[in-house]
Amino acid sequence: MRSPDPAAPVFVQLAAHPLRWKLLSELAASDYRVHELVERVGQPQNLVSYHLRLLRGGGLVTARRSSFDARHSYYHLDLEQCRHSLADTGSALHPALGSAPAPPPSPRTARRPAVLFACTGNSARSPIAEALLRHRTDGRVEVTSAGSHPKARIHPDAVQVLREQHGIDVSGQRPRHLDTLLGRRFDYVISLCDKVREVCPDFGDQPRLIHWSIPDPAAAVGPGPVGYAAFVHTAAEIDSRIRALLPLLVPTPQEVQP
Repeated sequence: MRSPDPAAPVFVQLAAHPLRWKLLSELAASDYRVHELVERVGQPQNLVSYHLRLLRGGGLVTARRSSFDARHSYYHLDLEQCRHSLADTGSALHPALGSAPAPPPSPRTARRPAVLFACTGNSARSPIAEALLRHRTDGRVEVTSAGSHPKARIHPDAVQVLREQHGIDVSGQRPRHLDTLLGRRFDYVISLCDKVREVCPDFGDQPRLIHWSIPDPAAAVGPGPVGYAAFVHTAAEIDSRIRALLPLLVPTPQEVQP
């Protein structure tokens, strides 16, 4: 007697639905709030919320309260979980398909792509992102960071995390205001806090706008180990997102610094 057909892997069950695939595709580009996803996919909010709940239940999507307006949440595609799920899906079909293929390289361009990271104080999240992207692309990307209300200095824990965890020294760097970069050309403008997303100036030339909803590690309660641990966690999350951004920026994955 023939054994019952095995159920399709969870990733296939979730991603096979056209609306859920559309939601995954939108969240692959940026973090969004529900009403923004409703506009982008052209479906009613109750339907979008229902399918987002299924994607969250499957571990592919996470949600985080907005630091700008706590009534709303930003949804984020967990790329690491998607990578593991794709590998498991391939293995379920055939062992030779257990590794997810690398994304196609971006075409080589005559000039370096320019990336701007923005947050409020330009003292933690955005300088961490700037330092990590510069480190991982080894000069292949023109990268800078700025804030809407820059602090007087880079947060000491950000300096320490970059030095101890990644071997990067930013002790001589100072925060800058977003207004000082007006007129500069950027291919990507990436906001890392919900507040600055609402006030980020228009840089013209139609850069690709991306939002990463990441809490301010400086808001962790108390100095010492608790505060430092928040910076370690934030740097790890930013580094994971930067790794996913690299195929869009560099000619080939082999040229990225490990």
